[in-house]
Amino acid sequence: AFWSGKLSESCSARRGFSFSGRAANMGGLFSYFRGLLGNREMRILILGLDGAGKTTILYRLQVGEVVTTIPTIGFNVEQVTYKNLKFQVWDLGGQTSIRPYWRCYYSNTDAIIYVVDSADKDRIGISKDELLYMLREDELASAILVVLANKQDMEGCMSVTEVHQALGLEALKNRTFQIFKTSATKGEGLDQAMDWLANALQSRK
Repeated sequence: AFWSGKLSESCSARRGFSFSGRAANMGGLFSYFRGLLGNREMRILILGLDGAGKTTILYRLQVGEVVTTIPTIGFNVEQVTYKNLKFQVWDLGGQTSIRPYWRCYYSNTDAIIYVVDSADKDRIGISKDELLYMLREDELASAILVVLANKQDMEGCMSVTEVHQALGLEALKNRTFQIFKTSATKGEGLDQAMDWLANALQSRK
């Protein structure tokens, strides 16, 4: 199923969201995690600044193709249920006014996919600050981190090494993480990232 909604005024008011729904294809995500999770629902957050490509990545993974998206003012949720497998991905908006509400969704998160616009050199410092601030949260202490250096097809973009350095990833301690270069519009690099994440989750069973 598919849901979208607006962010509430406080974390405690989350149950006040209104949802709309439609049937959705299980798509590529299920193929990565089939047989992996048993009867446990795995929770993944897709985070990053606005315009980084989060929603494009979500639906590229979900349906295997690029779909037309608009800026996410709130969140999108894709959930797949098949036999004993439940897998849920939350795509949260990245605008300045929305980022303070990310923490409302940290509880019980198994992995974070953090998307960076490799062509947005002016805001890479903000992206770093948001990432490091988020990773200080106790609720995310054990969450696996996947960083996607997205928009690698854009002329003049930072390399994956430059993004790694700009985000200060070398300073991360006691965190299972990896960074991948991706192009969401072309679908490049996403398979490798999801394969790595699947293996990382598998190792925790």
